[in-house]
Order: sequence, then structure tokens, then C-alpha cells
Amino acid sequence: MIHITGETGLTGLLGSPVAHSISPLMHNYSFQSLGLDYVYLCFDVKEQGLKDAVQGLRALNVKGFNLTMPDKNKVLEHLDELSCAARLIGAVNTVENRDGRLIGHNTDGIGFMRSVAEQGLEMKGKTMTLLGAGGAATAICAQAALDGVAYMHIFLRSTSSHLSRMEALAENLSAETGCKFQIHDIRDLQTLEHAVRESTLLVNATSVGMAPRPDTCILPEDFAFPAALSVADIIYNPWETRLLSLAKKAGCKTFNGYGMLLYQGAEAFRIWTGREMPMKQVREYLQTDF
Repeated sequence: MIHITGETGLTGLLGSPVAHSISPLMHNYSFQSLGLDYVYLCFDVKEQGLKDAVQGLRALNVKGFNLTMPDKNKVLEHLDELSCAARLIGAVNTVENRDGRLIGHNTDGIGFMRSVAEQGLEMKGKTMTLLGAGGAATAICAQAALDGVAYMHIFLRSTSSHLSRMEALAENLSAETGCKFQIHDIRDLQTLEHAVRESTLLVNATSVGMAPRPDTCILPEDFAFPAALSVADIIYNPWETRLLSLAKKAGCKTFNGYGMLLYQGAEAFRIWTGREMPMKQVREYLQTDF
């Protein structure tokens, strides 16, 4: 049972929709497990109400809050400071209230890279191939470069509205981290097969393959996966996408986006409380069938 006191610290999630989020389960269970006097709530806040919501949370002196779509980009203008990753990505999913100053962070990329490490993969100095150019892709791209990935192939549609943003991000990251980037058209399968042959990890950061269309796949059925390649999909519903199924049949190590989901939340938890989320217990508590 959650005990609310006169000193309970408020955290929460802003976005729309938010009713489906597992964040309240994850955070409230962790607060209780560690005996922390905090509570986590969801607030359905659309873009037009974001300014008022942030001003209200600042006035209430909340401990911090998360953001999901459509608020991740729009919140930047209402914050006092950004972390390095948030500045590079241009999106915030976690806000910390530090003595009245609202500091924006992006923990999505950190969450993904922690899930990679959990698989026993060392990516420093290695090559990675990334499919996609949306919000998740940019967060993963930035954090991978900050964590020491040496070379990154990024594949997206040449007609994508995100192309210019991804080109600018790659240029900024290259200057800041030394990581080298090449951006390709995702329809160029010959170049894609060459890229994965020299990569340690292939990441699908698109929504292709997600329920309610789990039969779809970002790559063709006969794609040549090298057995030494590890393949990640940020999707976790279904638990094993068609992409992961094909890669597994080729002998690849595979993992989905559930670890990313948990670890991005764990990083927000650490930012707000200074404590590590009890991940083993959280996994056992959630035990969700997606």
C-alpha cells in the first residue's frame, strides 16, 4: 500500500495518451521497496496544455517528471538547462527539479545502451547499424556515440522528413565524440548487407513489426544475417518480432526493447532519488506478457 504523507515527493508522467504506461507500476513499486516517500502519477497533458502543466509542477516543487509523446520536443522551451544528450537529441523524456531549476535529460538512449551491456555486448570502438530516424533512433544514436561506438551506419528512407535532422545530428555527434557516421537509403539492401557484415550490432528503431501488425518486417525474409551479428528491436509487443525471429534462425543473438523500457525508467529514478532502482525485483514484479 502507498502511504502518502505531508512530505511525499511527487513525480509523474506527462503526455497523451498515458493510461497504458507501466511507469507508475515500476516507480511506485521501487519507491515502496526502498522505503522512499515518493509517489508517481500519470497526467494526460496534450501539447497545448504543456506550458501550464510545467509551470504548475514547478510551482508545486515536484521532484521531477517524465514526458512522452507529444511533449518530448515541446518541453525544451520551458526548461532551464539540458543534459548533453538532451541537447544533442533535441528531446527530453525526464525532468529533474534541482533546487527550483528544471533540468532536462534524455534517458531513452541510456536505457538502450544499458540493455545492450546486459546482453554482454561491449560496443566501445565497435560498429553499429541503426534502422530508423525518429525519436528513439536519435536517442540511441546520440548515446551510442557518447558511449564510444566508433562507427555508425544509419538507414532510413531518402524521402524521410527526418533526414535533415539526422544529418545534422550525425555532424554534431561526429564533432563532439569522434564517432564516424554514414547515412544510407534503407532500400539499398546491398549496402545494408555490407554494413551488417562489419557491425557488432543491428538495431531496429522503427515501429515496423509492432502490434497490431506483428507480421510485418523492416527487412526482407531472405536477408543475409551474419551469425556473429547481434540484433536488437526496440519493440516489445510482440515479445519476438518477425525481425528477431529471422535473425534468431540465422544464429544471431537477439533481444527486444523491454530492457530499454526498464532501464530508461531506472535512470530517471536515479536522477530523482540518487538511488538505484531494484531491477531484479522490478522485473519479477512486472512479469508482463506482451
